[in-house]
Amino acid sequence: MNDGYSYIERPWGNLAYKTAGTGPPLVLLHSLALSAEMWDPLASDMGLGRRLVAVDLRGHGRSSWDGGSFSVEDMAGDVACLVDELGVGPVDVLGMSMGGTVAVALAAAHPESVARLVACDTTAWYGPAAVEAWEQRAHTAETTPREMQVSFQTDRWFGDPFRRHHPASVSALVGIFLRTAPSTHAAACRALGAYDGRSTLERVTAPTLAVTGEDDSATPPSMGAAIAAGISGATHQVWPGLRHFAVVESPALRYAIRLFLSGDTVPAPTPPASCCASPHDIMRSGA
Repeated sequence: MNDGYSYIERPWGNLAYKTAGTGPPLVLLHSLALSAEMWDPLASDMGLGRRLVAVDLRGHGRSSWDGGSFSVEDMAGDVACLVDELGVGPVDVLGMSMGGTVAVALAAAHPESVARLVACDTTAWYGPAAVEAWEQRAHTAETTPREMQVSFQTDRWFGDPFRRHHPASVSALVGIFLRTAPSTHAAACRALGAYDGRSTLERVTAPTLAVTGEDDSATPPSMGAAIAAGISGATHQVWPGLRHFAVVESPALRYAIRLFLSGDTVPAPTPPASCCASPHDIMRSGA
């Protein structure tokens, strides 16, 4: 994906996004404390025949922020404004982790803006202890040097084989994490802890695919299953041998997502290849 960013004005600052390719638009929403840059290695794969629109959510990446508190619904509203500004709706939306939660909130609040929804390793509710648990995560983000948070993050993101065989891919994501301001990280943690979108799932009208890595401890398969159960006609898949960043780790999953977005039959999940293909190992001719 090219390095050129564009911006739209919002009351809290400027929302940054970048685009690549031509064709039906696919909006990409990133994980907590990362940015649109995380999609760069996947752009050639996910963007076949599509116009990719990768967004820096509020305070992340190159998006500015006034330092005020915000909610998941606020971030979803930012994306809805971007879709309106670009005049490209309805769009397909793929969100991962925090980006998946924002994508679900977007599809519920603005069903007219979303054509198809892919919710990757995410949730509509973190459970009854969410507020307290995420407040502790926010405190850690604010008070612990970012370098000391890396091992916790990477262990949740990827399994040992991927981390061992593809250190450059992991390092690139760590670099984005280290550049994210602690205040942004903490505010986003609090937004996730406060979010309970369970009652809104029935408002989602877009065909929906929820996918979860089998070994995802951050948003386990039960959370993805709950999203699919709450959305009429939605499908949930559990992908064996993968953790929280399943879509980054698995070319086969990315291929399945491409099929879903094209309206084709989605294949059954498959275990990761023994060679543990990196995001740069692009699948050009099927699984």
